[in-house]
Amino acid sequence: MTDVWRPMQPVTHGDYLRFLSSTASVRIGGTQITLRGKCEGCLDGHVPGYVSEQSTIWAFPSRGAWVTHKGDYPGNWSPYVPRNLIERFTTGGELVLDPMMGSGTTLVECKLLGRNALGVDINRDAVMLAHDRLNFETAGRPPGAIRLFWGDARKLNEVGSSSIDLVATHPPYANIINYGGTRFGGDLSNLASISDYLDAMREIATECLRVLNDGRHCAILIGDTRIHGHYVPISHMVMTQFMAAGFVLKEEIIKVQHNTTSGRGRWSEPVHGFYKIAHEHLFVFRKPRGPEERKTLSLSSGMIEPHGTATCDSRS
Repeated sequence: MTDVWRPMQPVTHGDYLRFLSSTASVRIGGTQITLRGKCEGCLDGHVPGYVSEQSTIWAFPSRGAWVTHKGDYPGNWSPYVPRNLIERFTTGGELVLDPMMGSGTTLVECKLLGRNALGVDINRDAVMLAHDRLNFETAGRPPGAIRLFWGDARKLNEVGSSSIDLVATHPPYANIINYGGTRFGGDLSNLASISDYLDAMREIATECLRVLNDGRHCAILIGDTRIHGHYVPISHMVMTQFMAAGFVLKEEIIKVQHNTTSGRGRWSEPVHGFYKIAHEHLFVFRKPRGPEERKTLSLSSGMIEPHGTATCDSRS
């Protein structure tokens, strides 16, 4: 790949306030999003009726709009997803990383749930929007400490090795929604080919493995697409990249899609000759506790080895 990595640069609350003093909105993926400043009255992170998920099928007919969450950022994930992941795989005060944070949905949940967090995005306007969504006070438990960076998920130079307790992120889907146009070299949403996209995801997987503590989890929500009417399983191609980088697969969760704004969600008749895609894949990977555990897991379950080959059990 020829894209130049952008080393991480901290973007502080003061940087955000200066930006806010002269800018009323940002444009993300063709959508103009208003910055509203401090959210008064956004104190309660309690979600009425919320129950943590217990199966591998997740469906949220209402995407979630508590505190500062909104559905205006194109393609962002429902806050129910990171809330479930954070509650299941971390405890209070631990450190969560979202290396492709978008509008900061994961970070808002970390702040509400008392987890510390790092957020990174290659689009500086998205970093400012995330600051805007984090601009609220909390009540009850102490809020998590959040730091934001402008940078590339492939070069997490400000994140120490084995320092993260959970990685949770929702990457772009290979040239489906173009978030930054051509303004940002290395923007995954602007890569022309699936091959380039998968190369980038392999680099991201390698960095995620490096920064994650042994035995801890990395969760990726990814969807599929069609090209010329034929199904392209991007999700499982990405899964392969993470497993080849050294992760083992703990969970595959199917997330049902509701209220999609793309053409996939607007079809009302079977006139296209194929089924509309109405699900995404949430893969939860785990970093093995050393090479011996990885070898044991790979041999026992047919997982993909780092060089890309697979082991299998020949028993019928």
